[in-house]
Amino acid sequence: MPEWQADAIIISVRPHGEGNSIVSLLTADYGRHAGLVRGGASKKMRGTVQPGNRVQASWRARLSEQLGQMQLELTQAVPARFLDSPMRLAGVASICALLEGALPEREPHAGLYAGTDALLSLIAMDDDNTGWLEGYVRWELGLLHAAGYQLDLDRCAASGETTNLAYVSPKSGAAVSQNHAGQFANRLLPLPRFLGGVACPAHDWVAGLDLTGHFLAKRVFAAHNADIPAARRRLADMVETRYKQAVDNQEAVR
Repeated sequence: MPEWQADAIIISVRPHGEGNSIVSLLTADYGRHAGLVRGGASKKMRGTVQPGNRVQASWRARLSEQLGQMQLELTQAVPARFLDSPMRLAGVASICALLEGALPEREPHAGLYAGTDALLSLIAMDDDNTGWLEGYVRWELGLLHAAGYQLDLDRCAASGETTNLAYVSPKSGAAVSQNHAGQFANRLLPLPRFLGGVACPAHDWVAGLDLTGHFLAKRVFAAHNADIPAARRRLADMVETRYKQAVDNQEAVR
């Protein structure tokens, strides 16, 4: 009888039958893995079975290809810490939705699990509610890599130079230097300063989410005939609303 135990992060929950839930987890050794949690829809389990929570999970089935049953023990209630912080709640929701939609089932992703765990800790530590966004964009780059689409942001696709980078090609995912963008600059994606860009016209976090969001939509979700998750769009909208206004105000002062 196949079975395992592991630390895990809950990434989705959906009702199943009378009072039960199918819960999808992210683990280091077993990747995105689902299982039936009996009583998962009960009031007793409601605090445990929440996307973003850290749990100790046990899974077993008669055959390895079956859904199997899961038992969960809460180790940390993550979203409950951010009830007064809509942007951080949106960040956790986006993380979970992207993981659920982008990863194949039962494929190990130890690095992505470690990165997700670290990002949740960063969000929890960030009292100013916004500094974690750089880490979030870097996490999305890691998710793209895990899904098989690594961007080349270290050198210019046209010249090979590693300095004066300002844009990213929306087709190849490669950086383009300011000197080689030419007449195509308005068709390219701005490269945020924290990723090496030298002349980003937008706020870094807005530009960062635009960059990773473009490739997640075109390279990952479009391949499955799906849209980028609504939770990811909500996060991007919240960030743009807050920081685009800040950039506009700076431009007005100048």
